[in-house]
Amino acid sequence: MGGTKRANIKSGMNVAIVLKEDQASGRLTHGIVRDILTSSATHPHGIKVRLMSREVGRVKEIY
Repeated sequence: MGGTKRANIKSGMNVAIVLKEDQASGRLTHGIVRDILTSSATHPHGIKVRLMSREVGRVKEIY
């Protein structure tokens, strides 16, 4: 499942995000959602979230 719809993402979910510095390489970082930062219902590049580890990035995969 992709991470472009805010309704699909909830706090506590296990996701893979791409960090700002990893956008060129596409390297994914795995973690658990702490906060949802994007306020709109959808975003073409993925909903921006903060993980429990305090890392911020856009959701690419939901597990």
